[in-house]
Amino acid sequence: MFTRTTEYALRATVLLSQSTGRITATEIAEQTRVPVRYMSKVLQTLSEAGIIESQRGPTGGFWLSRPAEEITLLDIVDCIAPIQRITKCPIDLPEHEQQLCPLHIAMDDLAAIARKKLGATTLASVMDTSIVPLGLTVKGKSLDGDTA
Repeated sequence: MFTRTTEYALRATVLLSQSTGRITATEIAEQTRVPVRYMSKVLQTLSEAGIIESQRGPTGGFWLSRPAEEITLLDIVDCIAPIQRITKCPIDLPEHEQQLCPLHIAMDDLAAIARKKLGATTLASVMDTSIVPLGLTVKGKSLDGDTA
């Protein structure tokens, strides 16, 4: 359902939501198991969308632009590869010009449900590590509460 880039963006923001400080692109790439060059492009897109902020230099890195409670999964998905609603026949059938066919009505309903659920789900709400610890570490410190 989601592109690989969207998955990488979600993983990066989850990692950032668990950190109390700045994390470098290299650290994010290592912890999310994404190539550094690819992750750097993902982080740039997230930064341009206002999801994260960054600072260059020896004390630089990335961090969330606002609290994890205020960032929805839809915010992240929309800045990478939005889930599109179906407003007209995707294959331009003339007989479906005025109204979507039953198949596309159902698909549009599913897209609406997905967008609504993602919009109601914050980064903070998916971070209950008592369910499934992610096993992420930054600078040798576990973000799940264990020592690495």
